[in-house]
Amino acid sequence: MSAQQSNIYNLLGKLEEAMDRGFPLLSSYMVVVKRDVVETLLDNIYASLPTEVQDARALLRRRDEIQHEAQQRAEKVIRDAQAEAARLLSESDIMQNVQREVQKIKEQVIADCESMKRKAIEEADAIRNQAKDEAARIKDGMNVYADQILTGLEQNLNQLQQMVKSNQVQLERQRSEELNSAYSSQPANMQGNYR
Repeated sequence: MSAQQSNIYNLLGKLEEAMDRGFPLLSSYMVVVKRDVVETLLDNIYASLPTEVQDARALLRRRDEIQHEAQQRAEKVIRDAQAEAARLLSESDIMQNVQREVQKIKEQVIADCESMKRKAIEEADAIRNQAKDEAARIKDGMNVYADQILTGLEQNLNQLQQMVKSNQVQLERQRSEELNSAYSSQPANMQGNYR
């Protein structure tokens, strides 16, 4: 397990501890936890995530920005084209040329926007898939870790149970020996009183 994964598990453990120490509501269905503690732990968890996951989040944000910029550019070009077309409407000789040019620009802008959108979606899908794979690996690691902890606890409990049983048997044997010793050390006339 890498130091990065170990750090994430430690932070997740601290988050669980914070929830365990929280104030239970509705028969422990909900827990009130200090917001600053949870926010700090979440910030640390995000900071500890692999750079691939952080890069994926940044790329998703960039994709949204690119889509937004492309949409704004397209709307501006369309507005500009419409304004230009309206101005040239009075000039009938070139009106058809302007309309054709506006249509070409509009189609080009739409094609460019669609291309950018497609590329951003492909990149986002690739990043999302990579993030899912990483999350699945982390989850598998957590499951293995939890299984190891539970197995260790089970072994410790079994050992403790064996020790308790052994001590009980030894204590019973000791009592029995003490009773036998006490009985055998009594004078013969006293032993008859026990019969």
